Amino acid sequence: MKKIFNVFAFLLVVVLMNSCNTKNSLQSYLVETSGKEGFYTADIPVSSVLSVASDVAMDVQETMKSVKKINVVFLPKTAANEAVFTIEKNKLKSIFKNNDTYKSLMTMKLQEMNVSVFYAGKTAAINEIVAFGYGDANGVGVVRLLGDNMDPSKIITLLNNVSMSENGLDDIKNVFNII
Repeated sequence: MKKIFNVFAFLLVVVLMNSCNTKNSLQSYLVETSGKEGFYTADIPVSSVLSVASDVAMDVQETMKSVKKINVVFLPKTAANEAVFTIEKNKLKSIFKNNDTYKSLMTMKLQEMNVSVFYAGKTAAINEIVAFGYGDANGVGVVRLLGDNMDPSKIITLLNNVSMSENGLDDIKNVFNII
């Protein structure tokens, strides 16, 4: 009886150890960097940043409702944090390189930054859009747009029909204390 108990206890420990996910994820990165010295982080409701014109089509308004919030993490590069910048850049590269969840949408060079855009979900029903960027002049950061079954073509139409709310931009500037 004692041997059976020991075998079950051993199997339970093995199962519990295997169920702990040690693989880096974007979500764990966002949690890890929240409140960390030198990082600027924010969870922004979409409605506080974007507003849709009242005369746009109903499907554009519905698309706006499918977008829930925006997560932002940014580490500006300074002479004092050059090593941290490199570590964080490599962490984020690793998350996207070794992750089956995120599919690459595009890569581009934008204002001296290397930017990669990824999405999660099905091509007709996206749940996340993530932009990861880094540059020696600016720093390293991630912007994640969360939603439910976002239609990419409707998101593009939405972006063409929205305006940045003045108050929302001021809130972002205050959060990041950049401008």
